[in-house]
Amino acid sequence: MTIIQNNVVINKPIGDVYAFLADLNNHEQLMPENIYNWTSTVDEARFTIKNMAKLALKISQRVENKEIVCVPSEEAPFEIKLAWRLEEQGAGTKATFVIEAQLNMMMKMMASGPLQKLVDHQVQRLKETLG
Repeated sequence: MTIIQNNVVINKPIGDVYAFLADLNNHEQLMPENIYNWTSTVDEARFTIKNMAKLALKISQRVENKEIVCVPSEEAPFEIKLAWRLEEQGAGTKATFVIEAQLNMMMKMMASGPLQKLVDHQVQRLKETLG
């Protein structure tokens, strides 16, 4: 299992950060420019990663003010789980974005760099979006 993660501290109450992340409609704001054909509901999102793949994700678990977990809702190129984990940090919130992917050695060499960039981009955009 390959685990890729990054975190950021946001100067907002944990409830505000959780409410934003618990709605997949908001996740489009966190995506890099190479994501297009975005459609979403509160529980599901579909999009295309330029020159890579189409993905459909659904929220499989919500633990209020703690964690939001997404898994593919259709067949994906590899087994993957995306999770936002939240914890209070002073007056703010520490948000950690974790991608767990079942990658063989070849896929790991090809995908781990872009996945790390995605994680880094999303935590930075979350901080910019929520201030």
